[in-house]
Amino acid sequence: MKKVFIATKNTGKVKQLRSFLVPMGYEIFSLIDAPEFPEIKETGTTFEENALIKAKALYDVVKIPVLADDSGLEVDLLQGRPGVLSARFSGEGATDEKNNAKLLKELGDSVLSERTARFRCIIALYDGLSARYFEGTCEGNIGFQLKGANGFGYDPLFVPGGYTQTFAELGVEIKNRVSHRGKALQSLVKFLELENTM
Repeated sequence: MKKVFIATKNTGKVKQLRSFLVPMGYEIFSLIDAPEFPEIKETGTTFEENALIKAKALYDVVKIPVLADDSGLEVDLLQGRPGVLSARFSGEGATDEKNNAKLLKELGDSVLSERTARFRCIIALYDGLSARYFEGTCEGNIGFQLKGANGFGYDPLFVPGGYTQTFAELGVEIKNRVSHRGKALQSLVKFLELENTM
């Protein structure tokens, strides 16, 4: 069985990645299985840099291919913020709740047409020799209040284009198909399928 290590402690991300890779015959490990591993500082200024920093740091320890993603929300009214700082948007001790509250506060009383945004995701696959990148984006708008109990991060506020519900309301199946991470994963899966037939 092929093995891959996922560079995250986020159970939502692990669940989404598992749903794509386990059916392909991959055995999945993640930082959830290695709670003693020190936190990796994301010092990059781009999603690509941060993904590779995490992938390389973990590969040096686990010695199996590592998948690391960096993703974030780019809000046009905020000149692309929070971007690479999405998970730390509200500062020290940031949580999903605090980040969402800060986002709503900064958007103030802007109207829906001004609240355009996109989720971007970069997945780095590092095998100790080289890195490959897979990108996905999802355009949408930021809602006015938290809606839905599924998902994580900014999912309760983000309404993807073509829908009237937030990611947190739409559920896993639709999210896997249209989300930024879902699209990046679809590109990754196509690459892995091609590799396995060569």
